[in-house]
Amino acid sequence: MTYDLVIGDRAYSSWSLRGWLLFDAFGIPVRTISARLYTDELATTLRDFFPAKTAPTMRTPDGTIVPETIAIAEELATRHPDAGLWPTTPHARATARVLAAEMHAGFMALRSHCPMNLRASYTDCQPPKAVLDDLARLETLWSWARDTTKSTTPWLCGAYSAADAFFAPVATRLASYNLPVGPEAAAYVNAHLSHPSFRRWRAMGMVDGADQEFYRRDYPRRDWHGPVRLPARAVEGINAENAACPYSGKPVTHVLELYGRRFGFCNAFCRDKTVADAEAWPKFMALYHS
Repeated sequence: MTYDLVIGDRAYSSWSLRGWLLFDAFGIPVRTISARLYTDELATTLRDFFPAKTAPTMRTPDGTIVPETIAIAEELATRHPDAGLWPTTPHARATARVLAAEMHAGFMALRSHCPMNLRASYTDCQPPKAVLDDLARLETLWSWARDTTKSTTPWLCGAYSAADAFFAPVATRLASYNLPVGPEAAAYVNAHLSHPSFRRWRAMGMVDGADQEFYRRDYPRRDWHGPVRLPARAVEGINAENAACPYSGKPVTHVLELYGRRFGFCNAFCRDKTVADAEAWPKFMALYHS
């Protein structure tokens, strides 16, 4: 039972990130169909997903079309009640739904001034008052959620839930634009940057198509704030320790080098997403440690 999910550019499409996390972070099988933003690709792709107009859009195994991330979250929770998309206790579940709903509809100043860009990290973005107000509201919500649900985890309502998936792109904005928040909010941001599913998405986003000029900003840059990646690099040739790609099982055509060892993959994307963050990929790390 694999779902289809139409997504935009991984480096830039914040809503696509939310939608994909609702699958990957909860172990629900999904096949992604990518369409580049600001081209005719998305509209052309969505012709097979009527009446959807935006990414992400889900198609269920029985052919039901579900646009909009809140609808996707609720439908997946109904179809997969044991996956843990929402907290199990009524109070925490209601709190998580409040959070997701406000994120879905709010924080427009932050979204506008700081569009998601997983390929950049800045020292300062000169946030105006409206953005600072959005940051204050985020801190209020996050603190309230943890207090009212008595969360003892890094997440807002106990275990990682759909509410956290909804805030993942906001967390990347706080990190990418070095936005001013207190220690509790900063710790929540860092939890997102270290989350295995987010690391996989960003690794793919780093090599998923060309840069989008719309998202370029001229602020001074700094290194990415998340976990430091292993020093893997792409190399020529097909000489490798393994004969088959760790992801597909297909023959090796592209190779990376890590600490003097060579590992092969079935295409450039498999190799390059691993170069971008080798530790994000359990199948590769199992090969590396074998």
